Amino acid sequence: MMIIVYIIAGIFVILLLITAIAPKNYHVSRNIQIKRPLPEVFNYLKYLRNQSEWSPWEQRDPEMFKEIRGTDGTVGAISYWKGNKEVGEGEQEITRIVENDIIESQLRFLRPFASISESYLKVVSVTPENTRVSWGFSGNHKLPMRIMMFFMSMDKMVGKDFEQGLAKLKKVLENNG
Repeated sequence: MMIIVYIIAGIFVILLLITAIAPKNYHVSRNIQIKRPLPEVFNYLKYLRNQSEWSPWEQRDPEMFKEIRGTDGTVGAISYWKGNKEVGEGEQEITRIVENDIIESQLRFLRPFASISESYLKVVSVTPENTRVSWGFSGNHKLPMRIMMFFMSMDKMVGKDFEQGLAKLKKVLENNG
C-alpha cells in the first residue's frame, strides 16, 4: 500500500515540476516580402473577408461556415467560423488598427480546445514598391495545455501554416496588381 502512495506522490511531484518549468507563454511569427506598395498591402489585409483567399485553414475545409459580423475592416468586426475537426470553431475580432502599420485581433478558439490568443499583421515598407508583412500570434498556456507544451512546440505546430499562408498572400497580391 505504501508503494502505491509513493508512486502517486512521485507522479504528482513530476507533474508539479513539469508545470513549473513548462512554457507559460507562446509567440509565433513569420514574415515575407511582397512586391506591392505598403498602403495597397495594408488596405487588403485589414479586411477579414480577404483572409479566405490566403488562409491555410480555408484549404483544409473549403465547406466551413463563415460569417462576418459588424463592419469588415474596422475595429470590432468579427469573423466567425465553424468547420471540420482540422479547423474547429472560433472567431477573430479586430481589436486595433493603426493605418499603414498594424492590424491586431483577438482569436477566440471554441473547439476543439477553448483558448484565446492575440494576433497581428504588421506591415513595413522596404522600398516604395516592396512591403514586409509579419504575421504572428501569442498567448498564455493554461493547464493542462501547459503540461502538453512541455513536449510540444507551438512554433512547430503552426509555424508552417503561417509560412504557407504568407506564401499564398504574396502570390495573391503580386498576381492581382
